[in-house]
Amino acid sequence: MADRSIMLVDDNDINRGILAEIFKDKYNIIEASDGSEAVRLINQERSKLAAILLDVIMPGMDGYAVLESMVSQDNLNEKIPVLMITADTSTEAERTSYEKGAADVIHKPFDPVIVDRRVSKAIELYDHKNNLETKVDDQTRVLKKQFIYLKKQEEKLRYSNEKVIDTIATIIEFRNMESGYHLKRIKGFVRILALTAMNNYPELGLTPHMIEVITQASAMHDVGKISVPDSILLKPGRLTSEEFEVMKSHTTRGCEIIEKLKDIQDKEYYEACLDICRHHHERYDGRGYPDGLKGEENSIGAQLTAIADVYDALVSDRVYKSAYPVDKAYEMIKNGECGVFSPKLLACFEFARPDMEKLVAQTKAAEAAEKNSYSPYGS
Repeated sequence: MADRSIMLVDDNDINRGILAEIFKDKYNIIEASDGSEAVRLINQERSKLAAILLDVIMPGMDGYAVLESMVSQDNLNEKIPVLMITADTSTEAERTSYEKGAADVIHKPFDPVIVDRRVSKAIELYDHKNNLETKVDDQTRVLKKQFIYLKKQEEKLRYSNEKVIDTIATIIEFRNMESGYHLKRIKGFVRILALTAMNNYPELGLTPHMIEVITQASAMHDVGKISVPDSILLKPGRLTSEEFEVMKSHTTRGCEIIEKLKDIQDKEYYEACLDICRHHHERYDGRGYPDGLKGEENSIGAQLTAIADVYDALVSDRVYKSAYPVDKAYEMIKNGECGVFSPKLLACFEFARPDMEKLVAQTKAAEAAEKNSYSPYGS
């Protein structure tokens, strides 16, 4: 005799006896003579039940009430097939049973072959469905664990990329006689402008992930300056035409450096660094360098870095000039005194101006406090 059971719920002893005779060689038989007893036994034996044959009309708690009780218990009728027993052969009676969650309907008087076949089919169908759900649940748990693992690996790789980028970029800042706050401002300006562009110009195709990549990659825009001689890089006066040509080469020389880091960088970060390094001096009218890209020929990442780089150059002290006030820097960019930029990005620049000026103030205050702490006259 099998370990699984079939429950027969009917207030008529003869009906239960007929049904028990059909299934006695295949299943353990559990009998209930009314709805209340059935509910108690279902809760007690639910893990062993292969099916429930449930009479519709019983005194007190009828079959439909028992079925509704199962539905209320986490849709137990979807785990255990319930076959309603009724003498009513009308379509309305069958519809009511199915609507309330029954798997099938068995009509009185019983035909043993039909009853056996219908119950067997219902059990087979439910077993297949339950096994499939179990497999799906197991696979879901495995996939979830794999997803969590991959996310952790992705976070480690991203952190590694950021450290490589920031370390190299910081070396360049020291080489340029600039503080690390220049790097913080560039990345901050790019992020602020990019978020503004994403929210106002969806056609630019920016996403939060793209913004993260572009922001980190923007730190590598001037890596090529490590190849520029001090006499040109740190010259306080105006550069000659020949010197300016050498200075311009930092875009292409920087790409040569980044290409050497290809094997230790994520492909997406590598490509973004390469693009921004080469093209952050291109201009919207095609009069930039080194490739003379015009309009949207230049990537959004390079365009964002270009305007951020120019703005920071204006509001920062450099060996060849003092910092401009933020109002003056804003006007110079808007008026085209520093090259031509995308009208959309200029609109974003105007909209994001308060946040960018706030970042300038914060970083300059932090920089001043840091210098003061190193001074022998500082507090």
